[in-house]
Amino acid sequence: MRRSLLLLTAATTALVLTALLVPLTLLTRTHAADRATAEATARAQWVAHALGPALATAGERESAEQTVESVNGKGLPATSLILADGTVIGPSVRAATGSRGGQGAVTAPVRLARTGRAFTYEPESGGRLVLVPVQGAKNGTAVVQVTLTEHQLYAGTLASWLVLAGIGVGLVLLGLLLADRLGARLVGATRRLARTADRLAAGDLTARATPEGPPELRLVAGELNRLAARIDTLLAAERENAADLAHRLRTPLAALRLDAETLRDPDEAHRIAADVTALEHSVDDVIRKARRPLREAPRADLAAVARERAAFWEPLAEDQNRATSTTTPAHEVLVPVPEDELVAALDALIGNVLDHTPQGTAFSIEVGTAPAPGRGAELTVTDEGPGFPGATAPGRGTSGAGSTGLGLDIARRTAEEAGGRFETASTPEGARVTLTFPPVPPGGTPSAPPAPSG
Repeated sequence: MRRSLLLLTAATTALVLTALLVPLTLLTRTHAADRATAEATARAQWVAHALGPALATAGERESAEQTVESVNGKGLPATSLILADGTVIGPSVRAATGSRGGQGAVTAPVRLARTGRAFTYEPESGGRLVLVPVQGAKNGTAVVQVTLTEHQLYAGTLASWLVLAGIGVGLVLLGLLLADRLGARLVGATRRLARTADRLAAGDLTARATPEGPPELRLVAGELNRLAARIDTLLAAERENAADLAHRLRTPLAALRLDAETLRDPDEAHRIAADVTALEHSVDDVIRKARRPLREAPRADLAAVARERAAFWEPLAEDQNRATSTTTPAHEVLVPVPEDELVAALDALIGNVLDHTPQGTAFSIEVGTAPAPGRGAELTVTDEGPGFPGATAPGRGTSGAGSTGLGLDIARRTAEEAGGRFETASTPEGARVTLTFPPVPPGGTPSAPPAPSG
């Protein structure tokens, strides 16, 4: 945008200056020619006035020659006197008449001047001639001729053109400077607005844009702030509704607990009470998750979670004669995922192995660094079972073993909502599920997950 504004300003300024300076340069050329012609005419009239008395007396040619010689000099227009007999006193008039003297110097413009008319004339060879008749000559009318060359006629034009060109370049540079400052202001305001939108997309609903820049950007900033406030209000209401709904479950759960305590079989009563307790814990987790602000920066130690859940499931694996292995680094492996969600995802993957592979099938859990730079960490669960039906994992709500099909989808959503990836594969050794998580950014605020494609 900034570069486009500079190009537009440069092109517009250049066009305007061209439209103004071209006529102005032509005007300076015309003005220089008019000024040189006026000076030559004044010179010719002065010489004609000075030579009038001298030519009125016979034998005053020497005086006329001295007068003509006094007005000629280096760099000055050539001033000549053409007598009535065609004799030329002063510099050669070859360029104007085609001959040095004699009757050949009496051209049509000279004959016209002898009739008493003073005028200027532009010969084909270039330059300009000023002819003024000398009144009162004894042997006929003489003519004073001042010859201006092209250089003398347009003297000073080049300097004027250079001044105009400098003014034009200065105006272009000034226009570019103003356009650059305006572009920097617009681009800066736009980028700050975009950063606010990025913070909102990352879940920081406290982010607000500062209205600045042109009216259109200020309007967008105001509408973005209104949208953020509205989203914050709606999400707060939604979280409270979810929490209220979960809280309502406590009443039937309390009734269930009372019913379990009235059972005559102690073992059955203990089993149902344990199930009710687990359900209560799940309801409490729902309430806590619903009321958790979005701007909190979730983070969990993937290695610690993997070790803890492997130890939790180990007794059941031993009961089913399954060999297990857990490989994790000794240091922390932080991922931008709440710990409870990470636990639920790993439990879903381990439970999927226990439920859908024959007893005695070995499985392993591995935590490592993602191979691609900046991709964070990987959680891989592999088993030596038959693999996925059709070589791919079933979709949400689909299962070939009579289950709900939501286990793998929990793991998928956990990875993708954090900005990572979920991958499954069937290999000759069995099935493999890999969750890839991005690293926790500096400050602990996770980056916004990418928009879903398609």
